[in-house]
Amino acid sequence: MQISINGRPVGDGAPAYIIAEMSGNHAGSRERALEIINAAKEAGADCIKIQTYTADTMTLDCHNEYFNIGRGTWEGENLYSLYQKAHTPWEWQEELRDEAARVGIDFLSTPFDNTSVDFLEGLGVSFYKLASFELVDIPLIEYIASKQKPIIMSTGMGTPEEIGEAVNAVYSTGNRRLALMKCVSAYPAKSEEMNLRTISDLKRRFDIPVGLSDHSMGSFGASTAVAMGANIIEKHFCISRAVKNPDSTFSMEPDEFRKMVESVREVEKAMGSVTYGVSPQEESNACFRRSLFVVEDIREGEALTPENIRSIRPAYGLKPKYYKAVLGKRAACDLKRGTPLAPEYVEGFEGDGLSF
Repeated sequence: MQISINGRPVGDGAPAYIIAEMSGNHAGSRERALEIINAAKEAGADCIKIQTYTADTMTLDCHNEYFNIGRGTWEGENLYSLYQKAHTPWEWQEELRDEAARVGIDFLSTPFDNTSVDFLEGLGVSFYKLASFELVDIPLIEYIASKQKPIIMSTGMGTPEEIGEAVNAVYSTGNRRLALMKCVSAYPAKSEEMNLRTISDLKRRFDIPVGLSDHSMGSFGASTAVAMGANIIEKHFCISRAVKNPDSTFSMEPDEFRKMVESVREVEKAMGSVTYGVSPQEESNACFRRSLFVVEDIREGEALTPENIRSIRPAYGLKPKYYKAVLGKRAACDLKRGTPLAPEYVEGFEGDGLSF
């Protein structure tokens, strides 16, 4: 279950691919947008993501009840004016792409209609992101997929049937380069509503890489998701939440993002692989396991009894599983108290030997 993004494997067996979502955190400043790209690279992100739309490609300039937001993070806003504030001007995007290449970070964008896809094709983008709210826009999905580039598709609010339809829309074009993102389309998302177990269910259903588009506060959700098998992590990223814009309240500052990346990488180390037995780090402590020892002096020919042999630490004698097998057998030689019991010290012993 892997896809390739700019030559890098993304999926099971590869490190989590970490995306810093700029969104509207530039707050209308080209210079701040460039600063965000550099800060994301320094904070350990693999990719910087922007969004490609205009207010007119997203919605209507209309102020009736349908277009005014009544609750949530953007309560009181009008959709058209909100998107005017949050959009990333298209005339910036070539420079942002070039800056990402200069600092060595992947450049990704979310298109919201066919014209933005065409624009991004002109920029030469190598892969696409699809937002949760567009999961049901099958014609748009088919158009993006027709470009035969990898797609990272968020599934917030999607039913299994809707997600299946979107996946099939991608596959119908012959494009199989797809990853899904578990997402809660709330800003910020509450931990108790994240339902991260869905990550493994999406993997089971679709057998493709699955990640987390994380709108919760802090890094706990991201780290936990990676422990549960997430292959991609996406987090909104800003220079400072003091720079107010539509995305600032639920975005991570650089130090927070850096700590999240470090946490994710530590989780990956800790997850490791399925392994049993003594690890290299444990080798020096293996001697502290238990084994059979002589605990009272024993004369040659004397019987081994619970009074003169015991299972104790350290592990230089026979394995404790042989305790009952050696009871009643005779000592093959004189044995001093504190001697680890070895096979050759027991008359007629048969077994596979020592603990250590």
